[in-house]
Amino acid sequence: MLEQRIQQHFIDSADLKYQAAQALSQPIAAAVQAMLACVTSGGKVLACGAGASASDAQLFAALCVAGFERDRPELAAVALVSDGGLLGTVGATGSGGNATQYLARQIRALGQPGDLLLVLSATGNDVAVLEALDAAHERDMMAVVLTGRTGGSLAGRVRETDVLICVPHDRAARVRETHTLVLHCLCDGVDAQLLGEQEMPL
Repeated sequence: MLEQRIQQHFIDSADLKYQAAQALSQPIAAAVQAMLACVTSGGKVLACGAGASASDAQLFAALCVAGFERDRPELAAVALVSDGGLLGTVGATGSGGNATQYLARQIRALGQPGDLLLVLSATGNDVAVLEALDAAHERDMMAVVLTGRTGGSLAGRVRETDVLICVPHDRAARVRETHTLVLHCLCDGVDAQLLGEQEMPL
């Protein structure tokens, strides 16, 4: 029974990726072009997520800086702090006491026009990432928004200049699995544009 349950996870995950491949390829390609324009013009990518998605933001920033599957110069990318340290600092200063502003504050401190914000949220309704997107728009940054289901509140705040990549599934685990694949596609796409096409590594 347990083995069947485990096998079903693999089947469901594979089915979603297969079904989403065609629907998501266009917005992923648009996100690659936006990232490429940002980093080649001297900008940087600020990546963030709430909850479990914060570790996806860290993974993405690491792949940009350290490289994906090919040797290349480092790309400017930073994962915004999502731990309790900054939350405690914000509360201790007495500056409004709004603990959900921890991502938005970092964007207002680090973001510049021409930079790009990568936002990850399985539901699209995390208050901290909604405020992060608003802060990016205040700084004249465009955004690439990765979410799931119907996009949640994030989808309603996406501008025409932003890119929305919405994984069509209700289960957070499936959405996050597909987000990891999307991040790999972004890194591979940027590398292909910078370094030229090559055979997929084995």
